[in-house]
Amino acid sequence: MNPAQPHRVFARLALTLTAAIGTASLALFAAGCATPTQQPGHSALTQPAAASSLDAAIAGPQRSERAKARDVYRHPKETLQFFGVEPTQTVLEIAPGGGWYTDILAPSLHDGGHLYEAQYVSTSAELAAEDRDTDAAFLRKLAAAPALYGNVKVGTLRAGEFEGFDAHGQFDVVLTFRNIHNWIKDGQIDDNLRAFYSALKPGGVLGIEEHRARRGTTVQQMIDTGYVTEEYVIEHAQGAGFVLAARSEINANPKDTKDYPHGVWSLPPTYKGGDLDRARYAAIGESDRMTLRFIKP
Repeated sequence: MNPAQPHRVFARLALTLTAAIGTASLALFAAGCATPTQQPGHSALTQPAAASSLDAAIAGPQRSERAKARDVYRHPKETLQFFGVEPTQTVLEIAPGGGWYTDILAPSLHDGGHLYEAQYVSTSAELAAEDRDTDAAFLRKLAAAPALYGNVKVGTLRAGEFEGFDAHGQFDVVLTFRNIHNWIKDGQIDDNLRAFYSALKPGGVLGIEEHRARRGTTVQQMIDTGYVTEEYVIEHAQGAGFVLAARSEINANPKDTKDYPHGVWSLPPTYKGGDLDRARYAAIGESDRMTLRFIKP
């Protein structure tokens, strides 16, 4: 062998190794700069695109003018964004009532996500009777507009048990709006919270909005007035396994003094007292509400 050959071979090996290291470094750098892989249930849309989808749903013709007039009190865009609702998620709404939030969630999730509705069936004959007509009207509304609501899956929740769809570890988000006080009255609050925990995927969100009572309010006062303390909700949610992730004052109303003859139902939109003090209650607006986001670890 030519004495110079070992040196030339070594030089070629060194150049090959240097090139390989450089290529690997570039690959690692590119991987570090790449967009993170989307986790299950999270939208691939940009935040502005997701917000635009929500704006379109909120402004849509499927919502009545009466429903839209309540946006000033209910803040649907800010509330759903706080809960982290995105257009590609699988979302479960509990006790939708007449469908105030359903009318926003259904079009927003129509193309890329999935919406499930669980009508609450009370174990109390009194509460069940109160909800019967509302629940029937909700089903008629969905059936009348299949292009909008045809993808919505409807089932029931009774005594902490879902019927009508598989609810074990299926959902990215579970939402409930102003229902906790009814479940306390019905003796189902803990069973329902445990059911929500089971229904969510690990890392899933439970979003709760509820009329907010003053600290020290007794359980009986909560049942009588419809106002519930944040401490009560947090304690029972944590008892079901949830972790409190965040609180928001999106739906706060400092004008609400919470001392009315018919509890929260004195205020709009119910006006249970009829015309008595109606102007006063209209000036106060809808109730002061807690808005809480919990996580299933």
